[in-house]
Amino acid sequence: MYVRLQKIKIGVLVLLALFSALVWYAVWQETQRELVIAFLNVGQGDAIYIEAPNGNQMLIDGGKGREVLRELGSVMPLYDRSIDVVLATHPDADHIGGLIPVFESYTVGAFVDSGNAHQTTVTESLSRAITEEKSVRVIARRGMRIRLSHGAIFTVLYPDREVTNAESNEASIVGRLAYGTTTILLTGDAPISTERVLMMNDGASLKSTVLKLGHHGSRTSSLPGFLSLVQPELAVISVGEGNRYGHPHAEVLAHLAQENIRVFRTDVMGRIIFSSDGNRFNVRAEKELSNASLP
Repeated sequence: MYVRLQKIKIGVLVLLALFSALVWYAVWQETQRELVIAFLNVGQGDAIYIEAPNGNQMLIDGGKGREVLRELGSVMPLYDRSIDVVLATHPDADHIGGLIPVFESYTVGAFVDSGNAHQTTVTESLSRAITEEKSVRVIARRGMRIRLSHGAIFTVLYPDREVTNAESNEASIVGRLAYGTTTILLTGDAPISTERVLMMNDGASLKSTVLKLGHHGSRTSSLPGFLSLVQPELAVISVGEGNRYGHPHAEVLAHLAQENIRVFRTDVMGRIIFSSDGNRFNVRAEKELSNASLP
């Protein structure tokens, strides 16, 4: 009996030691890992995958079709079948069509949108998928913060008003992701009218290391004054190769060149991945045409 009790005590101690080691490993891992932002190559559309240092994940938009599943498989482990937060900037098909297969393939904790009431067969299918998943649904408004991990925070800058009946692009969520001193401004398809609101509301505090250009580099976004306030060192354009809209437009590329802003494009470089330790970004592109390290 005594020997058996001793074995039990030793077993309990071993289990406690293992549990303690796992807890400390998790803490150490968070301090060692980086924030990752992947601009996925989904053709003519937007899809942005974010993974915080603690492993929490967020997907902003999903492109138009099932390409997003292939892209997610390249940045997420095969065994990982859950995403903590999915955010739809606005209800256009090239931003939310791919979210339907995402909800079919992954467990989604929360869904965030602008509350825009634009109704199509795609929005109806997505609403059914969200209901079936029983995800928490949240309407984004200015000032809302999504705390992905300690120090990695996504802050909603727009909408700052009711956008239920607004034109879909004018309802687009704009948010700023910050980790340490590194920042990315994510604009969805926000038009110039929204950029002017942001300039009035935020002014110089819009300054960000990286800017995801609005509306795939269309001339309807990226006002020169807006670029001057954001002062990005690098711009990302999510766009499909040979798209019928002529995105990105030559005028926008000229404005970027005039401001000496380096450009990464998914149609040319494929998937573009930023990683940050809180002090600087490292950038790599799928097709490795250009790599950068930003202060």
